[in-house]
Amino acid sequence: MPQWVDACAADEIDEEDVMRWDHGGRTYAIYHSPDGEFFCTDGICTHENVHLAGGLVMDYVIECPKHNGQFDYRTGQAKRAPVCVNLKTYPARSEGGRVLVQVE
Repeated sequence: MPQWVDACAADEIDEEDVMRWDHGGRTYAIYHSPDGEFFCTDGICTHENVHLAGGLVMDYVIECPKHNGQFDYRTGQAKRAPVCVNLKTYPARSEGGRVLVQVE
């Protein structure tokens, strides 16, 4: 059953940036969009075993630090080769200065 989990303080992630979050044996990536919203995806690139938190965030795109593949972090959609498998996304929200993520 999905549950909302307190992941971090909202001010820990600058706008247009990403943070690694490990929970329940999984790695996630939490993003702070240019319009102030928060998003969450799996934290490992679907192309190779690389942490996305080391990548570059531009607008609503995360670029993998290894081969420069890109994903739209709002939808998980693979946007540029070599990535071709979408990322799994998770609902995220800011509440009381904290970022909450809904995990399974």
